[in-house]
Amino acid sequence: MEKWTPKHEAPEPLEGPVVATVVGGTILWFVLFLAQLPFYGWFADRGHTWWVWTPLAGAGLGLIGIWYVRGRDAALKRHAARAEVKDAAGAEAAGRALSGDRPDRTA
Repeated sequence: MEKWTPKHEAPEPLEGPVVATVVGGTILWFVLFLAQLPFYGWFADRGHTWWVWTPLAGAGLGLIGIWYVRGRDAALKRHAARAEVKDAAGAEAAGRALSGDRPDRTA
């Protein structure tokens, strides 16, 4: 079993233009569907109509994928913005503590 034990740590996953990739793939599936549609009779004569419907299914799943990755991208951006605000507030509080400034407590 030791033969299959990894000897190094797995690399971090790569982040790229995920939304653009999924949109491009969805467009490609739809173009493939449209390109095969005129030959539907040829496919039907040979019992291969699934060749026409497979790209349409891919385009439909791609639409779901676009919805998903856009939501994921928006959530990642929201999280990064919140972390940035939190870091800025923490740095400001640390700066006040180091300088001896105290917030006004007149209320």
